[in-house]
Amino acid sequence: MDTSSKLSNNTAVILVSHGSTLPFAEEVFTEIKEKFIKKTGLPAEIGYMKVSEPTIAGAVEILKDEVDDLNRIIALPVFLAPGIHTNIDIPTLLGLEPLEVDPRCPDGNYPPEHYLSIAEDVDFDGEIELLSSIGPRDELLDIIDKRINEALAESELDEDAKTGILLVTHGSRLNYNKEFATALYNKFEKTCDVPSSFGFMELCGPSIPESINKLADENDIDRLVVIPVFIAPGMHTTHDIPHILGFLEEHEHEHSHSHDHGDHDHVHDLTPVDFDGEILYPEPIKADDILIDILAKMTDEKL
Repeated sequence: MDTSSKLSNNTAVILVSHGSTLPFAEEVFTEIKEKFIKKTGLPAEIGYMKVSEPTIAGAVEILKDEVDDLNRIIALPVFLAPGIHTNIDIPTLLGLEPLEVDPRCPDGNYPPEHYLSIAEDVDFDGEIELLSSIGPRDELLDIIDKRINEALAESELDEDAKTGILLVTHGSRLNYNKEFATALYNKFEKTCDVPSSFGFMELCGPSIPESINKLADENDIDRLVVIPVFIAPGMHTTHDIPHILGFLEEHEHEHSHSHDHGDHDHVHDLTPVDFDGEILYPEPIKADDILIDILAKMTDEKL
């Protein structure tokens, strides 16, 4: 799909990301941005909610410098599921009305140190249109299948080994993430011919250990492919989930049993995984061409 046929030279795109203290996410989002621009022909910039640069307001300034007579910005959250970030934080950072009342701070008066309090204001007189999160699109199943095949290519067991699949995502105190994961898994299950399940890293159930133990108890499997349904590598995919899976020693992960992201503390489930077979753990989605196609299609629908 080529959106350049619809290209207006006064429209630009902000690819909104969370931001990370680790460099992996920025590297991935830089690649996503470059591929997106090449795919669509649209001027685009990354806007990070917090931690990383440029900020959302900073991305607006970059695009104003790049695009003559810029009068429209499409803000595209590169998030798989809706939640507090997409429904409250990102609209607020864009200078728009939040889509719902913030359960963290219902009166809207955030503490002085909160990232919504310290964020710079967006300076833009044109139209800003905020799109929804990606959601449980069928195309994500193609990425999952690719990651499964990549993992199995690294297996030390032969092709006759009995395989199980586990999709894992973050989890949330709200229902959005669980609804996304459930809908995506329900689609995946219909296409999968081996035992499978899904689990959450934290905040809701079933947890990753609970799902693995149940899958192993109910099925005679020799190996398990654990698919991280995340966009980019970060603390969760490189430390938290590997720790839960037993890949990291305790001292390697002491810092992240409870770490504060500003909006909630992460306290991870330390239930042991009771599975002695091979566990394969491929990379998350990253800048997969299929993801770029999804983002291009979402943008194209608004041009």
